[in-house]
Amino acid sequence: MLDAIALRLAHYMNVLALRQKVVASNIANADTPGYRTKDVDFRHEFLSVAEGHLPAVVEVEGLPVKNDGNNVSLEREARLLAENALRYNVAAELLRLEIRAVRNAIQEGRAP
Repeated sequence: MLDAIALRLAHYMNVLALRQKVVASNIANADTPGYRTKDVDFRHEFLSVAEGHLPAVVEVEGLPVKNDGNNVSLEREARLLAENALRYNVAAELLRLEIRAVRNAIQEGRAP
């Protein structure tokens, strides 16, 4: 059974996976008239961690809107993809280290 740290890391990775899907959807809709950029509400994430829920996906405010009503910025989305991938890799490595520590503790407790 995973401990509290591992469970939080797993939840964080789920949040990052959701954000990856949202950003990919934004990129896919970059030329869709009227499409509004969406993102994960990370402020809500802190509340949702305790309850085990994913944060809300919300429209991003304050982005420049093109003539067709679309406000997707490919530069912003590319930056978010790179940032998200980095965060995911760090969380995955931390989770691997946590699992290795638990495995080592179990193996040390075995009789020879």
